[in-house]
Amino acid sequence: MITRTSALLQRPETPSADVTPLTLQSAWQTQLSRAIRDPRELCRRLGLDDAWLPGAERGHTLFEVRVPEAFLARMRHGDPHDPLLRQVLPLATEDESIPGYVTDPLAEAEHTPGPGLIHKYAGRVLLIASPACAVNCRYCFRRHFPYGDNSPSRNQWERSLETLRDDPSIHEAILSGGDPLAASDRQLGWLVERLEAIPHLKRLRLHTRLPVVIPDRIDEALLGWLGTTRLQRVVVLHVNHAQEIDGAVIDACARLKRAGVTLLNQSVLLRGVNDSVEALAELSERLFEADVLPYYLHVLDPVAGAAHFDVPDEEARELVAGLRGVLPGFLMPRLVREVPGEASKTPL
Repeated sequence: MITRTSALLQRPETPSADVTPLTLQSAWQTQLSRAIRDPRELCRRLGLDDAWLPGAERGHTLFEVRVPEAFLARMRHGDPHDPLLRQVLPLATEDESIPGYVTDPLAEAEHTPGPGLIHKYAGRVLLIASPACAVNCRYCFRRHFPYGDNSPSRNQWERSLETLRDDPSIHEAILSGGDPLAASDRQLGWLVERLEAIPHLKRLRLHTRLPVVIPDRIDEALLGWLGTTRLQRVVVLHVNHAQEIDGAVIDACARLKRAGVTLLNQSVLLRGVNDSVEALAELSERLFEADVLPYYLHVLDPVAGAAHFDVPDEEARELVAGLRGVLPGFLMPRLVREVPGEASKTPL
């Protein structure tokens, strides 16, 4: 099992092995390369009191800060409790050892038959399409993931794809990471071309935060490979608070919808971010304005360093019960937990 510090060191600085020179970068790649990676800069830009600096710097040594400008712009200046800032601001408490909080809370190491390939559930496999993210969320269940061991070369990808070809029970490929859309369109187009050549695959699913934190990622190059594949396409966004959805995000979602993509959202229930009926209801309403349907509301995965985000199960159930009283059924996310070894997500 790797340590928190070694996880940070193993995580590559570049979004993919297919590096683009700065002069040739698209708008989204330039924004990604210029994301804030200094906790002092993050605090300064938001006008936070110096009292927050020691904790931010300590947390940064455990899991580096990464915040794109487009996401920073939606945070409230001078408010250390802003729900978007809370998701990305390092704290000294992340170094506390809490019983039950571990580096691999979903036991993914037990379900990794090859580099970049995770096979936990029947009928679908998950591919680590990129080791990088556009934003480093403090509660991420993969904040300690050994990305250095799961960043396949193209030859290694071919061997992993052979696993899919040999198993006709697999109908869905899920691109994850990191964030799959942190990879270049050339790399993603190559991968999707090989996936759609597998006759028993029906669906392509992408789990991504990039259309939210850098909406310019949804450009013509991306829509070129995503909009033309024969596979049914599902993009699962990750939005935790209504404040994350601005006009640029709504426009990015509209571009995906026009390309024939089904849009869903999964959130994590987080203390101090969305742990109220009002916040959750506003999130569902705002998602629907962007033509995105709520899908899952996850309770926190017990990953080391994130215990301060925890909302107890009973409180979570009470929040969802309150949510049913104010939302129509189609805007209700399913409250779930991922339990290692179970055949699916576990409803609460």
